[in-house]
Amino acid sequence: MINSKTKSALRVARLGIERQVATLDLKLIKLFALNGFFASLYYSFINPAFYREHLSVLRGRLRYARSLHEIKHSSALLRRNTHRLEKGLIMQPRRALFASAYIGETVDCFQDCVHSNTVDASELKWASDVLVEYFSVVSDVDRKVNRAKLKFEKTKLKPTLVNSQNGESKPYSHHRLPEPPMNYDGLLTLFKRRRSVRWYQNRPVARTLIDQAVAAASLAPSACNRQPYRFVFFDEAEEVQEVASFAMGTAGFNHQLPCLFALVGDLSCYPKERDRHVIYIDASLASMQLMLALETLGLSSCPINWPDIESRERKIAKRLQLDVHERVVMLIATGYALADGGVPFSQKKSTHLLLNVS
Repeated sequence: MINSKTKSALRVARLGIERQVATLDLKLIKLFALNGFFASLYYSFINPAFYREHLSVLRGRLRYARSLHEIKHSSALLRRNTHRLEKGLIMQPRRALFASAYIGETVDCFQDCVHSNTVDASELKWASDVLVEYFSVVSDVDRKVNRAKLKFEKTKLKPTLVNSQNGESKPYSHHRLPEPPMNYDGLLTLFKRRRSVRWYQNRPVARTLIDQAVAAASLAPSACNRQPYRFVFFDEAEEVQEVASFAMGTAGFNHQLPCLFALVGDLSCYPKERDRHVIYIDASLASMQLMLALETLGLSSCPINWPDIESRERKIAKRLQLDVHERVVMLIATGYALADGGVPFSQKKSTHLLLNVS
């Protein structure tokens, strides 16, 4: 048995070593922060913090290239190019000829998706409606456009697929948007109401409410409408506690969380590493809408920061059975708030600290 004096001495020694390591690391940082080349050497040979990100980005690019031929339930290329066509259609003034550089690629992808019989019906309907609109307005002077049009006209959606979707899935005028049901004061009240709640009732949450919240989250903006994320949901007590414990900062309250989302970003939606951060942007936009939607459904929530620590990444990747190109963005707890459960005040920065007017 180690007595208390020995434990104390070991603790002091460990802290002393940690301080020395931190001091040495700071000296190395000052040296390697001189330029980008040195910074790359630091993270290649001294600190492997970005190892997983580098591998995930490269695996994502490989998976993207494979997805062009192995069509599954959704196509990142079809979604991106369809959205690009939509932006061309709404341009003011609209050019007589546009998208000739990628229309052939788009129609080829659409054709592959139709023949795959696996792509989501609403995605195919959207792409088809936008392509119909595009070919009805674009100039026919370009050979590439004409070839693509002929190929598109030979690629027909099944009548049952077309009829299963209500209305047309193509650009529309702003005045057709529904009027907001609340004013600024009402919206501000919702924002004030949504706090990070850590204490919950022992009460089940209906899956219909979860479906409603995710449907609302799906309406969040997304770069080129690729929506490179998915929500993994848990509502079994042991599973919730296990997954929540992988994150830092949940000790002491994760044992009574009723439900948990793990928000997973998908790097296979991009052919270039320049877009590697979009999974975090798009997933965060969707997460905020998810939490606000939960609030309107009587459910509280708590976003849980996900640390980029290799040992924790390995645990959650194994538990969620993630591919290398998939990264956890954050966890979100939800459930019915405990009426007398404490909520941090969390003073927010003043407007003048957040807003810089040039």
